Amino acid sequence: MLISLFIPYIFLAVGLAKILYAGVNESGGEFGVFGTPGQGLPGRFGVDYAFINKSTVDIFVDQEKINFFRVTFLMERMCPLSFGLGSKFNETYFSEFADAINHITLTKGAYALIDPHNYMRYNDPSSQPFSGSIIGDTTDPKAATTAQFQAFWNQLASRFVSNPNVIFGINNEPHDLAADLLLANNQAAINGIRASGAKQLILAPGNGFTGGHSWTQVTGSGDAPSSDFLNQLVDPARNTAIDVHEYLDVDFSGSHAECTQPGPSNLAAITAWLQQNNLKAVLSEFGGGNNQNCFQFIDDLLAYLSANPEWIGWSIWAAGPIWGTASPCCGPDTGSLEPGQINDLGQPDAFTTVWASAVRPNIPTGDLKRSGVSGLS
Repeated sequence: MLISLFIPYIFLAVGLAKILYAGVNESGGEFGVFGTPGQGLPGRFGVDYAFINKSTVDIFVDQEKINFFRVTFLMERMCPLSFGLGSKFNETYFSEFADAINHITLTKGAYALIDPHNYMRYNDPSSQPFSGSIIGDTTDPKAATTAQFQAFWNQLASRFVSNPNVIFGINNEPHDLAADLLLANNQAAINGIRASGAKQLILAPGNGFTGGHSWTQVTGSGDAPSSDFLNQLVDPARNTAIDVHEYLDVDFSGSHAECTQPGPSNLAAITAWLQQNNLKAVLSEFGGGNNQNCFQFIDDLLAYLSANPEWIGWSIWAAGPIWGTASPCCGPDTGSLEPGQINDLGQPDAFTTVWASAVRPNIPTGDLKRSGVSGLS
């Protein structure tokens, strides 16, 4: 493992940090494209895709007292294929996305994690997470370049530079790419964001779907562990944390109803790595099914995060405006976390079951960050 000599410069050390951000994923901006390449692009707002129900955000903030929403979008919609990845945006799509972010941050005073839900790929989201060209892959003539990715982030950050409640998530779940390429793409995003003048928190993902359990392991086709290179990132603002996902079912996919993978033991190695490298992390995706087994596993996971100062936030998967009776996580009958909805059996969804039983008791309402620029403290 390479331990960067620049670590005191890269990330600001925070002594005994607490959970600063607690909340939920708002999934929907990436909907409507699965199937034939090009299907659903650009798509119809409110039909093929949507970002949030404002009334849902109000419930989460006013009644549940959370302060954190991860809001998904597609880069192919923000930067249409006719433009290519970069600084030219579909202004209609951006305005729809910005309206959601502004409601969360400016109207409700919560923090919003901006999430390009693209697996570090661009040009074909029809079969995510495996379709599309890896950004920066010089062997693929269809791939967007790392420089284009930096230009994209520079433009996006510049549009939120004056909003202190925004957090920048570099990309959702990169996987199966060389360590040096992921490091280069992450660094390019940081460079682009900081060149815009933005000082807010950045979350940098690892390889292997940024899984916490595999952080110190070889992933993909022999790709180096994320622990070998993610400590080499340089942020002049010293305000970058690590973006981690961790599901609790048998294969860490979040597709099974039963929880069998204990979060505390599976996150022990990455927690030790964070401590060794003076870094912080946010668990921006996790989930569990509607059963007592998973309620206990989620409770154990959130208690573990609270007990370890390397972790400063979490958000469970997933609420969203157009899930309907479908289940975004953890078995077909769990349902979404969208308040007021039902599952596929016509029964209460995960907001009434999973959230109420396992998440709500773990929301540290008195300790959450309620003002100031998003950061590590």
